[in-house]
Amino acid sequence: MGLFITIEGGEGSGKSTLISKLYNHLALVEKREVVKTFEPGATPLGKSIRELLLNQEEAVITPKAELLLFLADRAHHIETVIRPALKEGKIVLCDRFTDSSRAYQGARGGIAGLEDLCSLASNHLTPDLTFFLDVDPVIGLSRLARKKDRLEKEKIDFHQKVRQEYLRLAEKEPDRFVILNAMHSPEELFEAALGKVKHELFRASAL
Repeated sequence: MGLFITIEGGEGSGKSTLISKLYNHLALVEKREVVKTFEPGATPLGKSIRELLLNQEEAVITPKAELLLFLADRAHHIETVIRPALKEGKIVLCDRFTDSSRAYQGARGGIAGLEDLCSLASNHLTPDLTFFLDVDPVIGLSRLARKKDRLEKEKIDFHQKVRQEYLRLAEKEPDRFVILNAMHSPEELFEAALGKVKHELFRASAL
């Protein structure tokens, strides 16, 4: 079985930079078999779902419908990309996973059975290691140079709630979560994350 690592965080936290640095080092320097992927939209089906979720500005999506669209993307992503790679013993680096749904849809509030629905979609697949890049949403959103998508355009209060949901999840599962201060430089974040990844790889090889 491979190693499943997820990178989580709010908008502008530096997830894409960190995951690229980890991939380049593990795949190109250490010559390990690594799959770099993301949610939503890593599969052909997922691309269509992503378009509905993030780029259809005129569409009104209710919280439960939003959640179910994300979960449909995840269920397909797991079955077609993540589990096959893990079964082949590869390292899977995923930009967002179940914790994104728990944080973002949790911040919406009022979605009954959120945890059960997330477990159903993931078929109880849990990352071995999760990095949460923590940054004040005001700072994170100010880093975005491109046009903002539907979620990024949410009011700052929503993004603050998302951050608090992430911190709550990290406190609840300290053995899996590693909180990284996203105000640090990309190189500092990479070095800190790589140290944790190497520890996890050593621990897995000793089992």
